[in-house]
Amino acid sequence: MVNPSTWQEWSAAQARAWIAVPGPADDKYSRGVLGICTGSPEYPGAAVLGVQAAARTGVGMIRYVGPAAAAQLVLARRPEVVVGPGRVQAWLLGSGMNGDALDAEAAATLLSAAASGVPVVCDAGALDYARRSTGPTVITPHFRELASLLARAGTSVTPATIARAPGEWAGRAAELLGVTVLLKGSVTYIAHPAGARFTVSDSPSWLATAGAGDVLGGILGALLATHSDRLQTDAAALHAGDALPALAAVAATAAWLHAEAARRASAGGPIVALDVADAVPATIAALLSGAGGPC
Repeated sequence: MVNPSTWQEWSAAQARAWIAVPGPADDKYSRGVLGICTGSPEYPGAAVLGVQAAARTGVGMIRYVGPAAAAQLVLARRPEVVVGPGRVQAWLLGSGMNGDALDAEAAATLLSAAASGVPVVCDAGALDYARRSTGPTVITPHFRELASLLARAGTSVTPATIARAPGEWAGRAAELLGVTVLLKGSVTYIAHPAGARFTVSDSPSWLATAGAGDVLGGILGALLATHSDRLQTDAAALHAGDALPALAAVAATAAWLHAEAARRASAGGPIVALDVADAVPATIAALLSGAGGPC
């Protein structure tokens, strides 16, 4: 078991081990099918950003089940996306949604996805659905969202308090909520309930831009889909004494790819969120070749 007080910076060498490279026998289903329920009439672009990032990370297929207006934008950008329900190996939920203003259809879709038993990313408007999840779950809050989530779970804390000790609060949240916490910020903190603790620190300041979190969600969702079988059997591995929970490793790899793709896209200058998503394939190629950042 990992010492909960020990934080480890996630490296390129570690991230490389969690990239699923397809072989000659793979097809779109064996490479992972990601279900996505994101976006809203107010924020349809969140759906486009998450879908684009997931597609560029290497998932085999994407099913989008969000609002019709967002679906039109998704198809305009990624015509290979399948719109409508079907079997998936992981879910990305909630980006660009307001959890306090969901209509009945959206709420029912989120609940069904969370209770499906497959790995789930709960972001933004779906953070509360992590408590309904029956599969391996990662939540991706920023400081204000984590404070609100903890308050609803009975722990009163302010965003400013979390900002002063983000690692401590990421760990507390993981233990209290029983999910893996990816706490966003200038340093990303990943905490698993079993004790694994990782950081990703080397992201460019230009990454503080609208939609960057939606891109991170897409990258993470794709990695969950490509490692779905391993994640769903990970409980047995942990019981046997495995010191590296797969869910924490996948979440840290997603944060590392996000930061490295931003650095590649920026080259020292301004970027927007789609730039980061579009830089993911070259980032993965460099990582697999051994040239992807410091090890």
